[in-house]
Amino acid sequence: MQDIWVEKYRPRLLSDIAGQASIIERLESYAAAKSVPHLIFAGPAGTGKTTAALALARALYGEGTWVQNFHELNASDERGIGVIRGKIKDFARTAPIAADFKIIFLDEADSLTTEAQAALRRTIEKYSRICRFILSVNYSSKIIEPIQSRCAVFRFKPLDAEDIKKYIRKIATKEKLEITPDGLEALIFIARGDMRKAINTLQVGASLHRKITAELLFETSATARPEDIKALISTALSGNFIAARNKLYDLLINLGLSGEEIIKQIHRSIFDLTIPDDSKVQLMERTGEVEFRLVEGSNEHIQLESLLAQFVLVGKTLR
Repeated sequence: MQDIWVEKYRPRLLSDIAGQASIIERLESYAAAKSVPHLIFAGPAGTGKTTAALALARALYGEGTWVQNFHELNASDERGIGVIRGKIKDFARTAPIAADFKIIFLDEADSLTTEAQAALRRTIEKYSRICRFILSVNYSSKIIEPIQSRCAVFRFKPLDAEDIKKYIRKIATKEKLEITPDGLEALIFIARGDMRKAINTLQVGASLHRKITAELLFETSATARPEDIKALISTALSGNFIAARNKLYDLLINLGLSGEEIIKQIHRSIFDLTIPDDSKVQLMERTGEVEFRLVEGSNEHIQLESLLAQFVLVGKTLR
């Protein structure tokens, strides 16, 4: 069975983590001093939060005992007060093995209910002598203030294109893949600063062909080419609603893209349009409204057609 590359190539040392240089420097100083406060790792997916927690545990405890002193839970699976009073409290109150404290890593902690967070605050206070908590969140604002005030907050940013390229080239070399320049750029476009997504996309492409091209990656990742989205927008702005609608349905049906994915790519393309800023603001506002409606469960065909109609109307004012 082929290994999952995200795990196979996950950095084991803090110094091997791509990007986040200032964060890694501070974590290395914690590891050297063998002293860690409670931490909040905030940032989008695929930026190294879980990897940093695992590497920090290895640096603190060594390869032999880090597993016994590190406990990982996903709060999106068990988000109620019961898991705080049960699993987390049971692990927190047991003594660490050959160490001064143990670590509980709570992934997606912003999924915890308010009641569960209140219980977690009490657990953090009670067992802080022998236990440290690392909370991984997408949005630190969803964590109640009493917990935030007890933690050092580290904000992980989306990875730079060069950091992703460097790491992807390393994987490609080890896996004996040939990745073309346009394939590498396509991977950066698809990943959007998410290293996990970049590696997963590369592995899916490599399962079909040893030569990784842009065409292969766009096809296997169900992502529209930037030029296809630009053509869709340009057709709508030109006033040809029916042709734009046909292009939209080609993306939805023939390429199998989701409405939300198309909205995200339209959003990215609006900034590159050669139209007045007032028109961009109008289109951006309408795009955000349609995206919200899709998330809430509205019919994607109707909502996307209404967005195209808005592009047609804006284009009419520009002619």
